[in-house]
Amino acid sequence: MALWTALEAGCKRAIYTFHRRAGKDDVGLHWTAAAAMQRPGTYWYMLPQASQARKAIWDAVDPHTGKKRIDWAFPEAIRKRTRNNEMYLELANGSTWQVVGSDNFNSLVGSPPVGCVFSEWSLSNPSAWSYLRPILRENGGWALFNFTPRGRNHAVQMFEGAKGDPDWFVQKLSAKDTGVFSPDDLEKERLEYIRELGQDDGEARFRQEYLCDFDAPLVGSYYARIIADIEEAGRIGTVDWDRLLPVHTAWDLGYTDDTAIWFYQVARQEIRIIDYYQASGQDIVHYAKHIQSKPYTYAKHNVPWDAVPKTLASGGKSILEQLAAHLGINSIRVVPNLDLQDGIQAVRAILPRCWFDAGRCKQGLEALRQYQREWDEDRKVFKPKPLHNWASHPSDGFRYLAVSYTEDNPAVKPTGVFRAPTLNEAWAGQSHADEMRI
Repeated sequence: MALWTALEAGCKRAIYTFHRRAGKDDVGLHWTAAAAMQRPGTYWYMLPQASQARKAIWDAVDPHTGKKRIDWAFPEAIRKRTRNNEMYLELANGSTWQVVGSDNFNSLVGSPPVGCVFSEWSLSNPSAWSYLRPILRENGGWALFNFTPRGRNHAVQMFEGAKGDPDWFVQKLSAKDTGVFSPDDLEKERLEYIRELGQDDGEARFRQEYLCDFDAPLVGSYYARIIADIEEAGRIGTVDWDRLLPVHTAWDLGYTDDTAIWFYQVARQEIRIIDYYQASGQDIVHYAKHIQSKPYTYAKHNVPWDAVPKTLASGGKSILEQLAAHLGINSIRVVPNLDLQDGIQAVRAILPRCWFDAGRCKQGLEALRQYQREWDEDRKVFKPKPLHNWASHPSDGFRYLAVSYTEDNPAVKPTGVFRAPTLNEAWAGQSHADEMRI
């Protein structure tokens, strides 16, 4: 009620973390329906991934009413048209409402929104808000952010930063605040998590889901604990560019998805991560110009093995050919197609040697913290693969950095033998996975 009252009073920015089953999405859905009937416009309900939106919101049935969640919030009487395949509603007054994903926010077309709910903000791409904030500022629109804590990531930073700001409503409600669950229910849930995940991860998941604990470790993260250790050791801060040392880059390449580029220097046993850049939907010329705009003197540009056959809209030329035209073929190295798990082990092997510039690398570093195994909700186990979300491309780029570094420094190479293709092999198109794997 405190949130609803603030919204009725005209609050246009709210961030709230409620425990599991406390109604985070219900309040967002019903407020959007009320707001859409008062001000005709475009409204979005944004989940971390478009693929999960249908299951979590569009097709979900509320167990208390027996109705689909969208039918409860948007009854037929206020609708003009429903497009099931697009998860789209047109309301009687001309407003439209659609369920979308923060993983493709910049590809959405149509009129700009005047109201957005960012559901599970801690798992969403933080760039989505940077993209939409000016739109909502200009048109006087509103935004709600709900989340379950997943470590001290961008959601917690936004939550704590909004405290004391009169334009924001901020609230945390744990299971001890609402009375939704009895103490006996909570203890049973805690023990269930421990049986599923083990003592440490089970306790952490319970603290996240039911106590809204910002300091609970991120369950399933590949690198969060190592990064916490190096942060405690003071190796995340200001890392100056050394003009006497060459700069290397490591890339993960996409087109509709993000392309991520890490900039680093090697000084004896240290790996200094001095810069980071990512963008989406750009061609190779864009990234080459960004590289060349820096004052750095480059050594090698490390690109993934699929740069050989892969094209980014340039007359059928491979990425390797396009990059070579701008950066020089001798500066490009094709990273071997190392098994994913071995690549992750390579990252774990080099992270203790890394220093990160906290400012320039903020976005990439946050992605490394959030890179995690995918959870199988049906089997109650982690899948043997990473969750594919906004953190994947920056983390893949850093994996190529680690593999390149361990190629040059065999003493830190993880278990396994792998070989990078020569440039002659790359140009000849010998890029099949079986030729580049262990």
